[in-house]
Amino acid sequence: MLICVPMKFWEIIADNLTKAGWSWGCVSSVDSNGQTIWIADAHRDNGKRFIVRADEKLRAFLELQRVTRESFRFPNAE
Repeated sequence: MLICVPMKFWEIIADNLTKAGWSWGCVSSVDSNGQTIWIADAHRDNGKRFIVRADEKLRAFLELQRVTRESFRFPNAE
């Protein structure tokens, strides 16, 4: 019996990052105001690395998706 568990949207983004050759990670922490923050990063063997911070996990992955895609559109941008 095959049970299908729907993927969360951030998991789909993470899967797409992996398929595009990015290694990624994500952690949560609590800032000095007691609010949870999410930090996500993606890097490649070519030295490109992006680190983003957001108030929600999905927002962190959406931002990571945006900056990694822009790195292909503007390859010389730092």
